[in-house]
Amino acid sequence: MKKNGFSLIELMIAVGIVGILAAIAIPSYAAYIKRANRTDATRSMSFIAQALERCYSQNFTYVGCPILVVNPATSSQGYYSIAIGVVAGPPQTYTLTAVPVLPPQTGDTSCGTFTLDNTGKQGATDMSASPNTQICWGST
Repeated sequence: MKKNGFSLIELMIAVGIVGILAAIAIPSYAAYIKRANRTDATRSMSFIAQALERCYSQNFTYVGCPILVVNPATSSQGYYSIAIGVVAGPPQTYTLTAVPVLPPQTGDTSCGTFTLDNTGKQGATDMSASPNTQICWGST
């Protein structure tokens, strides 16, 4: 008589293989999601910088720009809070600083803070305040 089906040993081997694959795939996927969400900060900061530059080109000052009413601003997807620091000058300058406020970005140890200033200089630091600009802004 022929028996169809799986034995308990065969089933446990299959469960073990699935467990090993999940242990590899889930951390990789979580890291990918964090990297992908970094664009929320960089894109939002670029849009705010463009709005500040448009205001400056019309009024010759950053002070009083409509974008400053919402300070700190929230990034488009809500993962970051973006503080807008304006120095009335002379010279007039601004610095945008984005910090994560929602998971999974709050657990992104590689990119803790993003900065962008009026000269277009990009900056980023990891959670221990070490520079990490190239990785965080997507240059590498």
